[in-house]
Amino acid sequence: MVKMIAVSGKGGVGKTMVSCLLIKSLAELGIENILAIDADPDSNLAESLGERVEKTIGDIREEIFNEKAQVGVSWRDVLEYRIMETMVETDKFDLIAMGRPEGPGCYCAINHVLREVIDIFAKNYDVVVIDTEAGLEHLSRRTTRNVDVLLIVTDATKKGITTCKRIMELSKKLDINIGKIYGIINRASEDIREIINSANEIGLEIIGIIPEDEYVREYDLHGKPLVELPKDSKAWVSVREIAEKIIGEDKRDEPT
Repeated sequence: MVKMIAVSGKGGVGKTMVSCLLIKSLAELGIENILAIDADPDSNLAESLGERVEKTIGDIREEIFNEKAQVGVSWRDVLEYRIMETMVETDKFDLIAMGRPEGPGCYCAINHVLREVIDIFAKNYDVVVIDTEAGLEHLSRRTTRNVDVLLIVTDATKKGITTCKRIMELSKKLDINIGKIYGIINRASEDIREIINSANEIGLEIIGIIPEDEYVREYDLHGKPLVELPKDSKAWVSVREIAEKIIGEDKRDEPT
């Protein structure tokens, strides 16, 4: 069965870093078939993973809509055929970037395509990791659905916890099928008891705490892929532990 993991949170809290290191961790823990989906229009996941995306789903969508319709060929069939042009294949994971449509207007269409992408390709993988767009848009447009684990990344601020609360509340209002919701506190200082208490008050279980990491700042400054962080990186160690917890839950849930 496919395990769907979505990484959410407000802008600037480190969603892409968590997504990148989670993919790296899962691969090193022996998960062989991993699909990474960069659903953020800014499309930074590929750079963090040390890969280059030549074409996005947004590019494909624009090309399809600018071409003459083919008689007897459905939109879904064309999408499934053309989408392979965008996929980056590596020995540890495959990667698809959604990008953004070139034309003006709402992102509803591209979010619909994201749902189609998940429906078409997810079944071919053991784990799908989705680096979602910042904020609540991916929930309000129902692009994040049938998710086994929703990871909400926050910084060590009360405002970040407030965003976590809104995401949790909206997911319930939209009746989205989400298995478990966990919080991740990124760039944590030594004393975060107040933030943890705030998370407890809203019923958000914290699955991991990522300390400030000089390596991450250095890599971001120089544009180095975060997937190459050294083994003593605090961020890498912390996300690896989060991945082990997620995989460990699967093993506990297996029938004896």
